[in-house]
Amino acid sequence: MYDIGSRIKALRTKNGLTLEELGSRTELTKGFLSQLERNLTSPSLPTLEDIVEALGVSMSKFFADDDEEQIVFTKEDTFVDEQEERTINWIVPNAQKNKMEPLILELKPGCSSKEIEPYDGEEFGYVLQGRIQIRRESDSRKLIVKKGETFYIKGNESHSLVNTGQAAAKVLWISTPPIF
Repeated sequence: MYDIGSRIKALRTKNGLTLEELGSRTELTKGFLSQLERNLTSPSLPTLEDIVEALGVSMSKFFADDDEEQIVFTKEDTFVDEQEERTINWIVPNAQKNKMEPLILELKPGCSSKEIEPYDGEEFGYVLQGRIQIRRESDSRKLIVKKGETFYIKGNESHSLVNTGQAAAKVLWISTPPIF
């Protein structure tokens, strides 16, 4: 059940209003608003609309899920998928709901990422360790990217990353939209 009273109180205090000032704006008594904030009574829909309008938000915003967006992610938020040839570190949980998806890909020598099928998007990569080769469907060039270098490719053709070096390679790889 939605806690209307607490939401009203939070918005009222955020706006720096006293119960008396909110009552003035809504033509409701201070006592009624106090009972409302403590969930001792419930407002009619027209009364709630008046209160919400006086608090400067729409009804949809008033009832919106107001979970704070997570901005900083720690090692505890990371999900690690260890596979035979590669390890994928999902460094932002539930990134598929965002507009871009970052991960850290670790490749053993001679191993490759999964083949990325054509899609309408773009990718950016930064080689953190080792070296990789970008293999694209229509490109016979050996596109080598070393530690400290970056790549930026469109997703319009099949491609993969291959560790052509003698040591493990590690790449920060970001796609938009999420495809990994």
